[in-house]
Amino acid sequence: MVQININEAKAKLSKYARMVKAGETVVLCERNKPFAEIRPLDRKGSAPRVFGLSKGIFKLGPDFFEADGEIQKMFGGD
Repeated sequence: MVQININEAKAKLSKYARMVKAGETVVLCERNKPFAEIRPLDRKGSAPRVFGLSKGIFKLGPDFFEADGEIQKMFGGD
């Protein structure tokens, strides 16, 4: 894991992007205090998900598709 200040990240973004692509995690700091990290995406689940995988696992109640009165009022409905 590499820690860098935001100014260095802006100046050398390509360098750190290559490091992340290679599997490294880069921690962004402001005045040497970490506030975010840049890390490689998890590509294990990169295959497209099939629609309907949870079919039959749970049931929606009959009122699921009914409009919520409070939200309807917020949008000017009756």
